[in-house]
Amino acid sequence: MDWLNLISIQSMELLSALFIFVIGLGALFVISLFVVDISQTKDAIRHNFPVIGRFRYLFSRLGEFFRQYFFAMDREEMPFNRAERDWVYLSSAGVDNTIAFGSTKPLNVPGTVLFINTPFPTLDEDAFHPPPVLIGPGCREPYEAASLIHISGMSYGAISIPAIRALSHGARLSGCWLNTGEGGLSPYHLEGGCDLVFQIGTAKYGVRNQDGSLSEEKLLELAAIPQVKMFEIKLSQGAKPGKGGILPGRKVTEEIASIRGIPAGRDSISPNRHPEISNFSELLDFINRIRHITGKPVGFKAVVGTHDWLEEMCEMIHQCGTNCAPDFIAIDGGDGGTGAAPMPLMDSVGLPIKAALPKVVDILQRHGLRERIKVIASGKLINPSETAWALCAGADFVVSARGFMLAMGCIQALKCNKNTCPTGITTHNKRLQRGLNPLEKAQRIKNFVGKIHYGSGLIAHSCGVPHPRALRRHHCQIVQANTLPVPLDELYPYQEAQPEYQLSATAKRSA
Repeated sequence: MDWLNLISIQSMELLSALFIFVIGLGALFVISLFVVDISQTKDAIRHNFPVIGRFRYLFSRLGEFFRQYFFAMDREEMPFNRAERDWVYLSSAGVDNTIAFGSTKPLNVPGTVLFINTPFPTLDEDAFHPPPVLIGPGCREPYEAASLIHISGMSYGAISIPAIRALSHGARLSGCWLNTGEGGLSPYHLEGGCDLVFQIGTAKYGVRNQDGSLSEEKLLELAAIPQVKMFEIKLSQGAKPGKGGILPGRKVTEEIASIRGIPAGRDSISPNRHPEISNFSELLDFINRIRHITGKPVGFKAVVGTHDWLEEMCEMIHQCGTNCAPDFIAIDGGDGGTGAAPMPLMDSVGLPIKAALPKVVDILQRHGLRERIKVIASGKLINPSETAWALCAGADFVVSARGFMLAMGCIQALKCNKNTCPTGITTHNKRLQRGLNPLEKAQRIKNFVGKIHYGSGLIAHSCGVPHPRALRRHHCQIVQANTLPVPLDELYPYQEAQPEYQLSATAKRSA
């Protein structure tokens, strides 16, 4: 047995030597860090507190994780709190999304929406699905859409191939449209066979000439694709009004560059507005040019700041005839989101959707254009109550990007612009993308849309109407600063079309 004891002694000596070596290596590493930190002058914390100062940055990074999972209450986080995210997760997973023991949502906070139930709610046999809405009735190829909620613009490039595939298949299963975003039309948008809205951004990606101008030839090619149902001109978006789209160079692959018509590997930054659109006359001309070429409905997307421009645009529409009007306006709230945007614009520019939407609807109504121009609402509207509010305020449709990202499994890691998205949605890292199964996520998207419809229907029936599109402003109230709710139709009284606009619109249509 002496040889066993000898082996044991030798093993212990080897382990002791290895331990001493590791300790020495660690000490050498700490000393090296100490020398580096105390020698540099760029970072005062690391200079004054060598090595230890580095933990500040580590804890700052970890704090984001610990707040989300351990410390934040269900209704505290931004931009979407845990309760909102959990509703989307459970709904898209197709499991029970009911709650117990009362709401955790404080109901006396100013801005809270409360729906006014009737003592005699709509019976199931008297309820029916919301009727479809026709967009662009004067076009050669008008478009009829039934879904209440649709997928807002997310460009291929900003999000990954598996994410685009999931959205395409999910949109077809759900019966909703998919907006391509300003990054152009990829094969993955077409893969699922869904209806598409092609967004024309300020850089004209996908329909641009080499000088950045609009290519009518490429526009005709797109219009010939049956899946492309409408065209949306992006004037501005909620996260960065007055600033063009931003795609970091690390996300501009050879394929993305080919689709967009730009150099690979370089930051893709769009102009802050369309160079050929500097006034409303040019905007209407641009809309009608695209509509004439494509024969399909054309509208625009914008963030609302001042409302004077809408008044001016409506006046100009009456001068040229209602046929020159946009077929739809997509109102993006200043609370919209994106993968990359300057904080001053994201935090402080543009009206939130709850302030902008009712005013836009009222202006169109006063000018007798509400039926001619359909209204699409966007901006943190990811659950049935927000969808029902938008319909009460006067929207025809709701669109969402982040709601569908959450339905695909987004965990709100806030890494969309880093190419390190842990769920594979906003990254081109193949390893991270492997966790996103497009067909499985497509089913989750279908479930999400179904629950939006179901929940909006519950609210509508509680208010005594047969379907969500029948909701009106008197069906909801908004909590004020004194904690008392005020009916939405008192805050924004119903508008009647002014007589001169009624006559003008009728006369011009008959002409």
